[in-house]
Amino acid sequence: MLGSLLLGLFVAVLVVQAYVNSEFTADHKETEVGDQDPVPLSIRGGGPIINTTGGQENTSRLPDRTIALTFDDGPDPTWTPKVLEVLRENDAHGTFFVVGSQVARHPALTKEIVADGNELGLHTFTHPNMQLLAPWRRHLELSQNQVAIAKATGVHTNLARFPYSSKADAIDETNWKIIKEAGQAGYLIVVNDRDSEDWQRPGVDQIIQNALPAGDSSAIILFHDAGGDRAQTVAALAKFIPMMKARGYRFTTVTEGLNLGIEEQAADVRTGRAPDSVTIIPALPENPPAASGDEWRGAALIWTIRLADGLVMLVAALFVVVGLLTIGRTALLLLLAARHARQRRKPGWSWGPPVTDPVSVIVPAYNEKEGIEAAVRSLALGDYPEIEVVVVDDGSTDGTADIVEALRLPNVRVVRVPNGGKPNALNAGIALARNDLIVTVDGDTIFEQDSIRRLVQPFADPSVGAVAGNVKVGNRASMVANWQHIEYVIGFNLDRRLYETLNCMPTVPGAIGAFRRQALAQVGGVSDETLAEDTDVTMALCRQGWRVVYEEHAKAWTEAPTTLEQLYRQRYRWSYGTMQAMWKHRRALFDNGPSGRFGRVGLPFLALFGVALPMLAPVVDVMLVYGLVFWELKETVIAWLGMLALQLFTAAVAFHFDREPIKPLWRLPLQQFAYRQLMYLVLIQSATTAMTGGRLRWHKLNRAGLTPRSESAPVPSASGEPASHGSVSPTVVSWPPNTPEVPRQQTFGRAVAPPTTPVVPSQAYREDLDLPQTGPR
Repeated sequence: MLGSLLLGLFVAVLVVQAYVNSEFTADHKETEVGDQDPVPLSIRGGGPIINTTGGQENTSRLPDRTIALTFDDGPDPTWTPKVLEVLRENDAHGTFFVVGSQVARHPALTKEIVADGNELGLHTFTHPNMQLLAPWRRHLELSQNQVAIAKATGVHTNLARFPYSSKADAIDETNWKIIKEAGQAGYLIVVNDRDSEDWQRPGVDQIIQNALPAGDSSAIILFHDAGGDRAQTVAALAKFIPMMKARGYRFTTVTEGLNLGIEEQAADVRTGRAPDSVTIIPALPENPPAASGDEWRGAALIWTIRLADGLVMLVAALFVVVGLLTIGRTALLLLLAARHARQRRKPGWSWGPPVTDPVSVIVPAYNEKEGIEAAVRSLALGDYPEIEVVVVDDGSTDGTADIVEALRLPNVRVVRVPNGGKPNALNAGIALARNDLIVTVDGDTIFEQDSIRRLVQPFADPSVGAVAGNVKVGNRASMVANWQHIEYVIGFNLDRRLYETLNCMPTVPGAIGAFRRQALAQVGGVSDETLAEDTDVTMALCRQGWRVVYEEHAKAWTEAPTTLEQLYRQRYRWSYGTMQAMWKHRRALFDNGPSGRFGRVGLPFLALFGVALPMLAPVVDVMLVYGLVFWELKETVIAWLGMLALQLFTAAVAFHFDREPIKPLWRLPLQQFAYRQLMYLVLIQSATTAMTGGRLRWHKLNRAGLTPRSESAPVPSASGEPASHGSVSPTVVSWPPNTPEVPRQQTFGRAVAPPTTPVVPSQAYREDLDLPQTGPR
């Protein structure tokens, strides 16, 4: 729901922004002059002020030697103040035909125009070609501008000028209909006598030449105070106004000049120079007060635009942040991960003397009947000298323990404990294990024959407390699983190379990880205080100063979710658990020693690149859609393809390091339009749950099982025959699933079975915990 609301908000904001910024470019096409026959000759040959109010059809000119300077397209925060300064210095006023969207953005500047004695007129709200709009939209363009002016200045205007209009002799049939339509709404339409053509920036002298009226005639002259560099306009005005005053001209606003003409006409009637039959119209008010209702509507409009502008600026800033984080992360990955890979592949590189100490493998299992046999066989029959496998059945109801016992493998033990959650099962297995090197494995995971041997070799370095293995997706038949395969190689395995180089590994994966018993005892074992027990315990180890490293050659094949619903639930738990773990260990930011180093390097790194970057990444898609609709299509596509090329390059490097065929990468572009959006929602919901203190249950995923998969030798099946090297595709579950999932219970606690070795002590750092509990204690 939150994701939908945010999406709806962004769409609404971008539509408002596109409308205000005149991005609907179909409205902004200049049109040729059409049929002029239906336009009365008195209009085409008349003055620049056209009056069609009350059904009349007449025009007016200003008195001789009178100039009305008019300025279109403002207000502009750069050039309008300069124009106003020139007018003040020369004791002149003008009429500013303002664009409503600019008024909404610069209300104080609009008010300054009026305060200086100048006049306002309407130049529509978004500067479209009115001929291409429906009647309702034309009305909206004028009324929205009117209410914006009302709120900004408290005044009303009776004047309007349409974008792309010219002189009276250019009015055609279509424009005439629009002029009469505006007259019915009470507007006088103002065109011009002289066009300075300052928008072409032909030079100051040419602008002045274009603006000169013929002889002693009057003129309404068109200038612009916005829409580009108006330095030539300002310079031309500074020369033009004194020059014309020296010739005996006066400068007025349009309404003031019109009223002067009305007064002269009335005087002519009184003195007999004009016939009594001439109709004398009353003088028009200049900048009359606005109706209070218009001011309220204008306030709502201005605040809507401010909100849209603010949010778009925020999105644009976040877009820059995402771009910088993406580039920074890519650079770090390519630099540090590449250095890690080169180091590991140097001839003769090793962790030290071969490690041959006995290993205990702990397999917590809850209703894993589909894959437990293959998993246990792959562990028990590895090529390591001495392997003990401890399967901890966590209250399964599907006969998982019976399946393992039926295998009768000599180095496999089954421990049955009441259902208490995965951390409890792991701690029970660790407590009952006979050896000091501990390997933890998920019950749906299959190891390569040499995985255990390779996984424990880093323990030749006494500073290493834990080792993360290389998790591979075993079921790659579906598109969803293939997307996860790409993510595992790029987002997990490549990242682990980087984290090891920075000595701040945040997670030893539950599917394949190895620990020293001493290290686990020092941090109090596996905590049940978060839903990401693997991340929690890894952070605790880093804080105690243990090195956590990555062994790329120790491979484990896991069964990834095959439906979007299962994937969502899994990632929701992962994300929420990671946020819990980060919050739990937050005080490491202020610690000294190894804990402080992890807190000031690992936590910010994980917060930036593991939480913030994925959560902010939707702005890239939002800006892409916005650009495709409202910006230049070519530039937008090029920018998106450039980002995709960067991702493909990073992916190719990651696949090369992992010695994976790059064929699956053809799905990466599709991943941008489906898989990523799902991960956005996961992070949004996880963050919301964390901030609101909500509780999240552990959901058991539906499994179909994998067969053993090895590059060296097949693992025999229960019948003694070699098993296939391929994977068994799981049954596809519909959305929503036809059969309900069984939620894993959250009864927490420690194992009560008598251990053969000292029980792991309670979890350290409990004083740091200040987060919502995930279940009963």
